[in-house]
Amino acid sequence: MRAVSARALRAWTAVAALALAFGAHAHHSFIGRFDLNTVSEIQGEVTDLAWRNPHAYLSVRTVAADGTATDWSIETSSLTVLRRMGIEQDTIKVGDRIRLAGNPSVGGKKEMYARNVLLPDGRELLLNVGLKPRWTQNAVGDESLLMAQHGDSSAPELGIFRVWSHTRAIARLFPEATDPTFDIQSYPMTPAARAALAKFDRARDNPIANCTPKGMPTIMEAPYPFEFQRAAGGDVLLKIEEYDLERRIDMHSSAPPAGAAPAPLGVSVGRWDGKTLLVTTTKISWPWFSQLGIPQSSDVVIVERFTPSDDGSRLDYEMTVTDPVNFTRPVVLSTHWFWLPSVRLMPYHCEAD
Repeated sequence: MRAVSARALRAWTAVAALALAFGAHAHHSFIGRFDLNTVSEIQGEVTDLAWRNPHAYLSVRTVAADGTATDWSIETSSLTVLRRMGIEQDTIKVGDRIRLAGNPSVGGKKEMYARNVLLPDGRELLLNVGLKPRWTQNAVGDESLLMAQHGDSSAPELGIFRVWSHTRAIARLFPEATDPTFDIQSYPMTPAARAALAKFDRARDNPIANCTPKGMPTIMEAPYPFEFQRAAGGDVLLKIEEYDLERRIDMHSSAPPAGAAPAPLGVSVGRWDGKTLLVTTTKISWPWFSQLGIPQSSDVVIVERFTPSDDGSRLDYEMTVTDPVNFTRPVVLSTHWFWLPSVRLMPYHCEAD
């Protein structure tokens, strides 16, 4: 049985499009930090620039009519998304005077999530998918490049062993991560889980604050690419660009080895069911089902199915989460990814406060 409605599989809304870069400066949660319903403008000089994952960052100094200077901290999409849209590092330079539109801080801090930037030469950068030019039609930032194949897009002989990417055309795994209208109460939670959720403060209790890597299952929500590799001895490695994490899948055991220690990513054992990789993960120490506050117990069992299409261009994914402490029935979520041969994993830099 599914715990969520069909909207979990629908196309992204405009707000959901921002979630391609979901994460945050010092990796605070995006949700709750920025007002996604408001777009503000500032104009000033770029004083610093950090071109890296999980987000590109700018420092912009504005000067009021009375001469008062204000320093703004600006973040925008992931390096992966920017590069795939044709926006390279040297597009914005320190010293440039730019005009910027974005989502302001909810708490009144001099922070902003950038959507559009007008450069000194008159070009306008569209810094995420689903955006339209604001000031000029001379725009840079082609979201169609997110789906650019750049070569053979099939290669079925590779099976799952390649880099898989998110695209704008699909919904994310957890609907609450992208859809502000989704009712998180629709999950089949036990009374204890609902009580814990009611006490959760998204600003105070953010589980990924200060660069804390996500555990299972929330890491599979990551909007960054991941890659399956063959490991020595026949095991399977799942390398995830977000946090530079690695999941090792034991293909020789039917259960975790005796004495295996719990870990945020758990202990995974797998087997092949035809072309489908079937993975069962237990011993998970990560205490969250959703980073928005639904708890997870140490009794949780997660079963995943990774199934490549016949031509190898698409990977279908289904996750079943069984946690009798927090859910009255198993929760089933699904999504899919695409193979874009030009995409490679890039280093992930996250700096804590």
